[in-house]
Amino acid sequence: MGEPSEVASLAVAYPVDGGFFNLRGYSMDLQLKGKVVLVTGGAKGIGAAIVRACAAESAIPVFLDRDAEAGQQLQSTLRSSGVQGEFIAGEITAPETCRQTVEQVLQKFGRLDALVNNVGANDHVGLEHGTPERFVASLELNLVHYYAMAHYALPALQQSQGSIVNLSSKTAVTGQGGTSGYVASKAAILGLTREWAAELLPLGIRVNAVIPAEVMTALYRQWLSGFPNPEEKLAAIISKIPLGKRMTKPEEIADTVIFLLSERASHITGQHVFVDGGYTHLDRALT
Repeated sequence: MGEPSEVASLAVAYPVDGGFFNLRGYSMDLQLKGKVVLVTGGAKGIGAAIVRACAAESAIPVFLDRDAEAGQQLQSTLRSSGVQGEFIAGEITAPETCRQTVEQVLQKFGRLDALVNNVGANDHVGLEHGTPERFVASLELNLVHYYAMAHYALPALQQSQGSIVNLSSKTAVTGQGGTSGYVASKAAILGLTREWAAELLPLGIRVNAVIPAEVMTALYRQWLSGFPNPEEKLAAIISKIPLGKRMTKPEEIADTVIFLLSERASHITGQHVFVDGGYTHLDRALT
């Protein structure tokens, strides 16, 4: 664009909302400082990456997880780094836990600015090799608490005009085979994201979904370990990821989540955002 003086003159000549746009002073401030963000399943994997990303943006992450050891370890790491954060141990499949968690957040911090529904596990409750009882249990593990958390958090989010991000899965749109409960839950999450975005428009609450595909986490490694040759299976999967022939990093999911929570995404709602290197939608024959 030329010499620095030319850039400066362009900045002075470009009016925005009655003022002037200073190019040299521009930065992508997510404006999350001091915001209280509640993350379910925040002790490990993608959830922990979201917690760390919130902390890096000077937000206050509060995370719920049933793994008390991992949760306390992450909390200690945050506090030793001078970050304000809070771990709550609990079993999220109990609606009462969801209610109590929101109450604890409000008692300690007096506000709630964002909710990240993240907990879920591919439990392989299939149609042929499953039962109606196991299917219902899978919905409780992967879906029902999304509603419970949003329901109990809603009054506080209305007060703060906050936002919700729901984590889904590419299996919601592709299927996988042999995992009816998980896929039904993840597809329902996409539907609820649009439904809540519509219902909460008058309240100024934004609701979006982030959809990962192949992300290396402890749960993913556990799934891989079920194959006769895990490394061979992993190589086959990676070969089908169009962009970069690599797995998506948990941090890349987290970065997308916190952007959607932030004021920089203030006119984004009801969206399904795929963070998967093109895995779901690009023709893999291109690779």
